[in-house]
Order: sequence, then C-alpha cells, then structure tokens
Amino acid sequence: MLDVIGKSRNLDLFWDTVQEMGKLGLVNDKTFIIVLKTLASARELKKCVQFFLLMNGYGCGYSVERLNKAVEILCRSKLLEEAKFVVLKLKEWIRPNGVTYGLLVKGFCDVGDMIEASKVWNLMVDKGFEPGIHVFEKMMETFFKRNEYDEAMKVFQTMRVKRMDDLGLSSYRLVIDWMCKRGKIAQAKMVFDEMSKRGIGADNLTIGSLVYGLLARGRVNEAYQVAESIDRPDISVYHGLIKGLLRLRRASEATQVFREMIKRGANLQCTRILCYCKGIWGRGRKGRDPLVNFDTIFVGGLVKAGKSLETTKYVERTMKGGLEVPRFDYNKFLHYYSSEEGVIMFEEMGKKLREKGLVDLADIFERYGKKMATRERRRNGEVEPS
Repeated sequence: MLDVIGKSRNLDLFWDTVQEMGKLGLVNDKTFIIVLKTLASARELKKCVQFFLLMNGYGCGYSVERLNKAVEILCRSKLLEEAKFVVLKLKEWIRPNGVTYGLLVKGFCDVGDMIEASKVWNLMVDKGFEPGIHVFEKMMETFFKRNEYDEAMKVFQTMRVKRMDDLGLSSYRLVIDWMCKRGKIAQAKMVFDEMSKRGIGADNLTIGSLVYGLLARGRVNEAYQVAESIDRPDISVYHGLIKGLLRLRRASEATQVFREMIKRGANLQCTRILCYCKGIWGRGRKGRDPLVNFDTIFVGGLVKAGKSLETTKYVERTMKGGLEVPRFDYNKFLHYYSSEEGVIMFEEMGKKLREKGLVDLADIFERYGKKMATRERRRNGEVEPS
C-alpha cells in the first residue's frame, strides 16, 4: 500500500502513512527502501534524513546494514547525489563503513561520473577504510570504458603495491581483456606471465581474450598455439578465434573453427552465432529478441547473396515453426525483388501470412507488390488510370 501511495506522488498522504506505520511498529527494511526511494525521487532530501531520526524514535534503531541496503537501492535507481547526501547527513548517528563508501563509488562509476567517484574514494581512504577488490575492479573497468587507459593502469598498479595478496584472477582477466582490445599484446602477455608465476591459473575467458588480441595484431600462428594448448576449450576460446579471424577477413578459417566448435559439442548461444553471421554478412537491425536478431542477419545475408528462393523457404519454415517473422529491412528486400516475378512472390507471401493470422505483415507485402507492379508498368510506358 505504501508503495502505491508513493507512486501516486501524494507526498503529504505518503508522509502521514509512514508516521502512522512507525507508531504501529509496522516498519521493516522494505519500508525503509520504499520510503527513501520515493522521497529521493521527489528530491525531498531533508525528509530522507528525518525519516531515519523519526523511525529511531519509534523503536527502529540506527543500523548501518539498513543504511547500506537503502544506499544500494538508491544507487541502482541512479539517485547517486541523493544517496551521498543521506550518508553524509546521517554520519553523526550512523557511521558509514567501507561497504557504504564502496556502494557509492560503484554507483558513480555506473553513471560515468569519475570525479565524484574519486572524491568518495578519497573520503573512504581518509576515514581509514580500504577499498575492496570489487571496488578497485569497478574503477578500472569504468576507466577502460571511458578510454582512460593510463588512469585504469594507475589503479591496477595501486592494487599491485597495496593489495598484491588479494589480486586474483578476476582482476588479471579484466586488465588482459582490455589490453588485448587496445592491441597492447606485449603488455598483456607480461601481465599473463605475472599471473602464471603467482600460481593463478588462467580460465577460458582470459585465454579467449588473449587469442583475440593476437589475431587482431595479425599473429595468427601464435593465436592458434595458445588455443591448441588448452585441453578443454569452451565457447569463449572459440568466440575469440572466430571474432579475430573475421576481423582479418578470413571467413573460411572462421567457418572451419565454427564447425570444429559444433563437432566438439560446445554449448552454442544464439548471440554467438549472430556475431559470426554479422562478421560475414555485415550488421543488421538490432532488436530485443536474439532469435529475431539472428533471423534478421541470416535473411539479410541470403537476400544480399541473391538467394531469393532460399530466403522465401526460410521465412516459410520460420512461420511454421511458430517463431516471430524476422524484422529485416523491407525496403532492401523490395529492391532485390523489383521485377514482375517479385509481384507474384509478394502476393503469395501476403496470402500465406494472412492465413497465419499475420494480417499487418500481409498488408505490407501486398502493398509492396502493388508498388513494384506500378514501377514495372511505368518502365513499359504504361499509364495507370487515375
């Protein structure tokens, strides 16, 4: 009920209901989350602080764990400034801990505000708290995404100096992956060797990144050697190989790797197959459903290759299988069927789509068929009756 009142934006009624619930002792952690999220969204920051003080008077004592839960929800909702305000204003009654500051740092990183993230980081260090490994990794990842490579490496070097014992596979994987993406293979191999010397075994994700990095620099033989040294390569390694070979425009080799992957029984994901098809046929429209994305690329590739009959058969099979009809570019499809033969094809497609209950799509096909018939008649010098 409280959540419904909050969404109605009737803040007076909402505040009265909160106080009544406090008097009756009906407040729990979920209540704190709903109240703070509602008030913060309405920019009622003083009431956010007042709520903690009010609930303490009703028997809900101050708790840093409860504060952390509220801060986490606010950060997920992109209410970073509001979360920071609440933490700083309540520090006299609830002393923030390392988790509190870590949540704020990660939240500001998520929205790309590295200035505020750095300020909270420095505040955390000044208060005597050591940032957790996940906070270090979040800072590095965000700097990498913002193309601030030097700043990311400074954070990594800080980890090496101060937290070497806590430096694990996830941190090394992150750095190696981004080094390979930037083409810094020599540095990536140095980090990889450092990880191996410390007795940390590389997983397939790390190997896959290294393989792709080598291929991106044209070092094909080395990439194959690294890939073949793995006893049980998974989809990550194969994906690195296929992606790198497609970047080098070696589609035939990529196809061989793809077949080998299927032969070994790798767990295929539609998004991986989609990436492979994109590399060969180019980009297509991106939707929410990966199956529709795959159909978009696949149908577009068949049309581009001039395989009109195969395209038509595939669309029919897709419809009979109960899947959504691919959202390919109908204008491009029209271009490749701009002939009198295309008029007949579109009429047949329209009939079959109408039989399946896809009336809207049937109308599109029939309308395009009429357009092509008009174009064909104009080419022959015929004039349509007005």
